[in-house]
Amino acid sequence: MKTESVNIKHIVPNPTNPRIIRDFKFKKLVQSIKEFPQMLNIRPIVVDENMVVLGGNMRLKAAKEAGLTELPILKIPNLSEDQKKEFIIKDNVSFGDWDWDVLANQWDDSHLKDWGIEVWQAEDADKFEPNLIPETTYSDITKEEIQKEAQKLAIQMLKQTKGKECICPSCGEEFEIYE
Repeated sequence: MKTESVNIKHIVPNPTNPRIIRDFKFKKLVQSIKEFPQMLNIRPIVVDENMVVLGGNMRLKAAKEAGLTELPILKIPNLSEDQKKEFIIKDNVSFGDWDWDVLANQWDDSHLKDWGIEVWQAEDADKFEPNLIPETTYSDITKEEIQKEAQKLAIQMLKQTKGKECICPSCGEEFEIYE
């Protein structure tokens, strides 16, 4: 299999693509393509014999937004419809997780952020507002009771974790809790 360069107008976005990209991340992808278009040669758009995208729908959309007129493609003919569907899903599945310790200690945070990895920054700390009021559907518990219990639990958690290292379950950032 070899890649070829084609006019971007000949590449057909897949109407059944199950992945989407939100505005903020889409803008980052467009910027990434503008700054490092060679990445598309390394990881070309994968299309079927009808030029319908099997892998790279978001890159195609971002390349159009970036003003590119030619894109490298890898044409894969003769896949069954089931194989095409399987490829689309497997191409978009992320099996691995980030090793946050390696990223934190061996990579530049500003580059990671520019490249699309959401990293916690110290200046973000003042924007953090934990939600201490869990939702409930039980009619016999009032919101005031929930708020009071949530505050008790938060105080208890702070006492138990004071001075200990914690890891954010969302981003993997490690931090210590102080008074």
